[in-house]
Amino acid sequence: MGESVPVRCPDCGHGQQFTAPAYPCPCGSAVAAPLIAGAPAVRLVRRSWDDEWVTVGCSGCGRLDQWPRPELGCPCGAVLRVPVRPATVGAATETAKADALNVAALYLRGVGFRDVGVVRADGHPEAGVDLRGPGVVARVDRGTRPADARAVECLWLNALSESATSAFFSLAGYADEARERADALGVPLFVLDPTGAPRPANGPADGLDRSHA
Repeated sequence: MGESVPVRCPDCGHGQQFTAPAYPCPCGSAVAAPLIAGAPAVRLVRRSWDDEWVTVGCSGCGRLDQWPRPELGCPCGAVLRVPVRPATVGAATETAKADALNVAALYLRGVGFRDVGVVRADGHPEAGVDLRGPGVVARVDRGTRPADARAVECLWLNALSESATSAFFSLAGYADEARERADALGVPLFVLDPTGAPRPANGPADGLDRSHA
């Protein structure tokens, strides 16, 4: 289990101890959201998909994943959200790579694709696809060299075989031939800028971004 902090209901003033639940990281470590001791809890009024999740780093391997945001019920009937310390972005190479996956997945959810998650095919890694959701497949290139045309074509073929929308995200940008091939095939290209925000890098990406604005 995670750390325990005192929580007071803003509606009725009732106080109680709350322990953050722990979840299993793929590396085997237990991961719990880092709670902020002494910060006031917030009454949950309505739910939204994006607010249900919080990015938490694993102390064992540095991996960042999304886990349910900590909350608890008060005897008065209120549901309380417990404040969590934000994860630090890009502190290490593996953490930055995990960040890129999370940022890309959040972006795709934000433009209308639900249930987008990291592809984890046990023992059979899927070439060319890092994220998948209903109607969408995506590649997240976390290397230090610009993505090449072959990677773009591989993603396009995966999307074509599933009649899905494709999206390519890259930390290091794209080679000229990759941009040309993406424009010809209609593959949206995004660059993950230093702030972690996906930035459209070609016309199809602009179109995807505007169509779900």
